[in-house]
Amino acid sequence: MTIIASLLRNAQLPDSPTERLDAELLLAAALGKSRSYLHTWPERIVSSEAVAAFASYLERRRAGEPVAYILGQQGFWKLDLEVAPHTLIPRPDTELLVETALELVSPKPARVLDLGTGTGAIALALASECPGWQVTAVDRIDEAVALAERNRQRLGLGNVQVRASHWFDALAGERFDLILSNPPYIRAADPHLVAGDVRFEPSSALVAGEDGLDDLRVIVAQAPGHLVPGGWLLLEHGYDQAPAVRELLAASGFIEVASRTDLGGHQRISLGHLPC
Repeated sequence: MTIIASLLRNAQLPDSPTERLDAELLLAAALGKSRSYLHTWPERIVSSEAVAAFASYLERRRAGEPVAYILGQQGFWKLDLEVAPHTLIPRPDTELLVETALELVSPKPARVLDLGTGTGAIALALASECPGWQVTAVDRIDEAVALAERNRQRLGLGNVQVRASHWFDALAGERFDLILSNPPYIRAADPHLVAGDVRFEPSSALVAGEDGLDDLRVIVAQAPGHLVPGGWLLLEHGYDQAPAVRELLAASGFIEVASRTDLGGHQRISLGHLPC
C-alpha cells in the first residue's frame, strides 16, 4: 500500500534545481489531480497504475527530459499551453515581451505579428488580453504551426491567425503596428546547449550562428518594411546581447531604442519604433 506522502518523500531527482516541484507536478499528472490535492490528501492511497506511471515519469526526468515535455503542457502568462519537443518550452522571462507590448500599445486596436511563434505563447497571451487586436502568428516549422493552431482553438481565441512563414517570407505587402519575436539567439559553441533541459529542445529554435545574432539581424533589417509609421519592434535576446541589438535597431532607422530588464536583472529584451 503506497500513499501520496510516501511517494513524494522517496522521489529522488537530485539533478533537478526544482526537485520537489517536479515531483509534485509529475505525481499530480499520474493521479489526474491538481498539486493542491497532494497537500490536502497526503495519506490517500495511490493505485498501482498511478504508482507505475509516476515511476515512469521520474525515470524520464532523471534522464534530463523537461517536465513540460513529459506532461505535454506548460503554463505561460495566464494560459495553459500544449507543448511538444519540436517547439521551445515557454519561459517566464518571455512574459516581459508581453508586458512591454501591452504597456506600449494597449488599449488601442492594433495589428500584431509574432515571428517564430512556436507554441503560440506570445501571440495567444496578447490576444487573450486584447480582444480588439488582430494577431498574426507565424513559424517556419509545420509542426509548430499545427501546435500553435491547436492551442488557439482550445483557448477559443478568434482574433489570432496562425500561418506558415520563415520570418517575413510569406508576409509580402503586410504591415503591422507591432512586431514581436523570441528568435534563436544562442551562440553555436555555447556550452549551455549540452546541459540541462535545453539538451532536449530543438536546436533550430535556439542557435543563431557564431555570435547568436544571425536571426536577429534578419528580423531587424526586414522589419521596417512590415511596420506602419510609428510601429514598434520588440525582441528577446541573450543576457549579454542588448548593446549589439540596440546597435542593430538604430542602424535600421528605429528611434527611442531601449532595453528592458527581466526579473533576474538581465537586459532581456530590446525595442524601438519607426519615426511617425
